Amino acid sequence: MRSAANWLTAILSIITVGAALSLPTSAAYAGDDGNSKNVTEDEIVRALAPAPKKPLTRGLSIGPQTAPAPSATDSKLIQSVRGRSTRSLSSTEREEIALAAKDKPNIDLEITFDYNSANISAKSLPSVQALGRALTSPDLKGSTFVVAGHTDAAGGEAYNQDLSERRADSIKRYLVEKYSISATDLVTVGYGKSKLKDPNQPLAEANRRVQVVNMENKTTASK
Repeated sequence: MRSAANWLTAILSIITVGAALSLPTSAAYAGDDGNSKNVTEDEIVRALAPAPKKPLTRGLSIGPQTAPAPSATDSKLIQSVRGRSTRSLSSTEREEIALAAKDKPNIDLEITFDYNSANISAKSLPSVQALGRALTSPDLKGSTFVVAGHTDAAGGEAYNQDLSERRADSIKRYLVEKYSISATDLVTVGYGKSKLKDPNQPLAEANRRVQVVNMENKTTASK
């Protein structure tokens, strides 16, 4: 028979294992996790391509159909922020961009970064590279895109705002350097933790994302 000491040791071991299993899986500040879903170039193109405009007459469609042109207000806003540094945008301008982007083709990318850093993690490079190929594809090349950085709710507002801006800038820099995308075609903005995708779970990985929005398609942007 086991001695009382052996039984006590066994019980303590069970308690220790149970406690370890109940701990949170990640304690990263402003969250970086190990499960990033990489998307394909085709998925990004499909998400960002303008929706076809419905023909005026049922059953009649002449020539290629494109999304309606942006409103004069939206176009003026985009022109005013093209080429601007991310940190130069005021809170009012950030909200105006968010409002204008609300009904535009967009995609959320689960791009992770090195801990407490704006360096793109190695495991997320395939997604960023797919984004670069997509934005230079014939379907999207020449459009104007918003690249918006978002964090989860961990940490203070100022810290997360700065981090989201640096991360959006990091994505833009990579796309410009590696895919020769015009810097003026990429408008970067940071929202920190102000626009959680899943507000019911403020620390969820879904909140740690980079959103890309097609603000002006290449046809309307040239007019």
